Amino acid sequence: MTLLLRFLRYLWRYRFRLAVAFVCSALVAGMTGAYAWLVRPVLDGIFINKDQFLLMVLPIAILGVAVLKGLFSYGQNYLMNYVGNQVITDVRQELFLQLMRLPVGFHDANTSGRLVSRVINDVNLMANAVAGVLKDLFQQGLTFVAMLGVIFYQNWKLAAVSVVVIPLSFYTMVRMGQRLRRLATHGQERIGDMASALQETLSGIRIVKAFGREEAEGARFRDSNKAFLRATMKAIQVSSLASSHMEVIGVLGVAGIIWYGGYLVIHGAMTPGAFFSFLAAMFMAYTPIRRLAGANNTIQQALSAAERVFAVLDMENEEKQNRGRKELAPIARSLEFKKVTFRYEGSDRPALAGIELSVAAGEVIALVGSSGSGKTTLVSLVPRFYEPTEGAILIDGQDIRDCTLQSLRRQIGIVSQDTVLFDETVKNNIAYGRAGATDEEVVEAAKAAYAHEFIQRLPEGYDTMIGENGVKLSGGERQRLAIARAILRNPPILILDEATSALDSESERIVQLALSNLIKNRTTLVIAHRLSTVQNADRIVVLDHGRIVETGSHEELLQRGGLYKKLHAIQFQDMVD
Repeated sequence: MTLLLRFLRYLWRYRFRLAVAFVCSALVAGMTGAYAWLVRPVLDGIFINKDQFLLMVLPIAILGVAVLKGLFSYGQNYLMNYVGNQVITDVRQELFLQLMRLPVGFHDANTSGRLVSRVINDVNLMANAVAGVLKDLFQQGLTFVAMLGVIFYQNWKLAAVSVVVIPLSFYTMVRMGQRLRRLATHGQERIGDMASALQETLSGIRIVKAFGREEAEGARFRDSNKAFLRATMKAIQVSSLASSHMEVIGVLGVAGIIWYGGYLVIHGAMTPGAFFSFLAAMFMAYTPIRRLAGANNTIQQALSAAERVFAVLDMENEEKQNRGRKELAPIARSLEFKKVTFRYEGSDRPALAGIELSVAAGEVIALVGSSGSGKTTLVSLVPRFYEPTEGAILIDGQDIRDCTLQSLRRQIGIVSQDTVLFDETVKNNIAYGRAGATDEEVVEAAKAAYAHEFIQRLPEGYDTMIGENGVKLSGGERQRLAIARAILRNPPILILDEATSALDSESERIVQLALSNLIKNRTTLVIAHRLSTVQNADRIVVLDHGRIVETGSHEELLQRGGLYKKLHAIQFQDMVD
């Protein structure tokens, strides 16, 4: 009931159309009742009493009822489907925006395939209920009420016999519906597993082919596919049982009506026309019950999907978590880490412990250390992808948690090893850095990133579609587009996370030239495994197991003979070998 009430909030926006659809449904139900009522004068007046006037009038009346019912049915169908599909569009949009606003930690814990399943499959199940069932609940419910009116008008005693089976019908609907809901939840989870396996395989198709793992991936997908099949067949089994039970219950009611109605006709207490009119109305009354039973199956699946969708919508997103109200001005003095400690959720060991670091405005700081030392975690705290477990991060003495996320993230540009590009044109990928950028500004940013020349060689220049994640470009070209995007953003704080580690020497040389343009007059945090790329940094900070163990220039750290010298010696030896 709580979930159904939540739907009313979405339906309320379209209350006028819904009200008109309700009126149309009531009129359709009234026309259906008229059909059943006309059976009596047709049989008694025309076939038994041979009334010539009724022979002329009743066919025209039946035709008129059919025309009116068709018009009202059209209005009801169109308006109900309009409202239903609008509601689902609203829910899907709200869910997508919520996913965009949820913290990075949520996305770390949930695969993109399962989230896609929520947006597509779960919302589609809700769509089936809202667009189709909404119509059935109105029309079939009102039709059932109209038919009850007809049968009680014809003979209340016979009607009392016929409605005895209705509680049995509703009991079956409720019991079977509860089981269907559980099975629907299980089935939707299996869809999520299948979507996750599909997304992982397709995104890593080159590795799959390179290692000849097509059959293994096929077997992995087959397991999730069969699991979904088993869940689907169990749901079909329960749905079929419910339909069979409803059929038996309906026949039981009809058998009782024929026995008692036949007794009344034989003893002259009821005319044949009245009985067949009653029987027609009864059959028409059972039809809505069967339709509502089928709608109940869809409703239970939709409620299961709605639980999963609303569970995401009810999560506390970054906007709700963000208590900052101040607008953060561009950095003028310093970026400071004050005794910062951070633990990932579910982990007992801190990823960072007691970090104390002050970065002057315009300073280039290199972060080095072995894998797992906490470099990426440290820079992820600056745009507040995660919140420190202890301590604080200050910009010009202002705790960044007191500032709005928008004003903070406007100051930050990120270029990472895993370049993220969209299946769009070159121009749109660069312009992603700043809304409303002109074509001239895009070209200037591309030139500063040493990307203009290769872009001009593309088939359609800046209007060339680059494929999913820039698959049509080389690694160096993709990285230069990412740098152009950051240049266009013009952030005062810059984070470079392994920006050149995946490139060959020639591509790295060009990208380094582009980066030199990017870091000018910016407060920059650079993460690099290749120590040769950070030797010119203003300071080098060495991390080990989440702690800062050394700080200084390249020459100073080599003279100290600590961890930095050890890392340098290992890399130098690898280069010599």
